[in-house]
Amino acid sequence: MPHKSFRRTDRVAAQLRRELGTLVHQAVREHGLPSVSVSDVEVTRDLAHAKVFVTALDSGRAAEALAALRELAGELRYQLGRQLRIRHIPELHFHYDDSVDRGERIEALLAGLDGAGRTEDDPS
Repeated sequence: MPHKSFRRTDRVAAQLRRELGTLVHQAVREHGLPSVSVSDVEVTRDLAHAKVFVTALDSGRAAEALAALRELAGELRYQLGRQLRIRHIPELHFHYDDSVDRGERIEALLAGLDGAGRTEDDPS
């Protein structure tokens, strides 16, 4: 049975994703931010920086949510430091994850092609 090893950066990223998911949810409620969720976290090899990817329920207000999260990054990092058992907490860099928006756009394009490809003679 092959043994799959996980790098420390992967483990730290997974732990940050879990903790930040909770902290961001609390920040959304406390500060009245647009609804966002943490979709992924990527950590550099030296664990100094973390890219935090968030998705917004309302993509029109994503810029507002990102600006607010960037302002709260220091506070979120402090809270992470109190919860995690690692020596240095990575600096948080928030980015919008547009993969959901791109997926919806592709789905709409495919649905348009499906409807356009049918003729009046084709009952299906």
